[in-house]
Amino acid sequence: MSAEPEPHPRFALDPVIHAPVRLSIMAVLGTTERIDFRFLARRLEVSDSLLSKHLLTLENAGYVRVTKSSLGKRLRTWIELEPAGSEAFAEYRRALDQLVR
Repeated sequence: MSAEPEPHPRFALDPVIHAPVRLSIMAVLGTTERIDFRFLARRLEVSDSLLSKHLLTLENAGYVRVTKSSLGKRLRTWIELEPAGSEAFAEYRRALDQLVR
């Protein structure tokens, strides 16, 4: 009897991360402790509403934490990578590496 073939690596790509904007968010967050919402929107060249939509998906998956704080009279929104998000992104990168090999 022959062994079952390994599943194709594309099946290991996390669909929550796989969308281009969410992948970009995760890549930026993987290089910093936390990031300001406005800076991230400018960095990724997306509208505030589009960034908010994708952050909500990542937050609901437990991959990021979004917090608000006051700086004087200005409200700032911060995004941080959660441990589950860090692990999911590492798994995603491993799957992508296998896929391109």
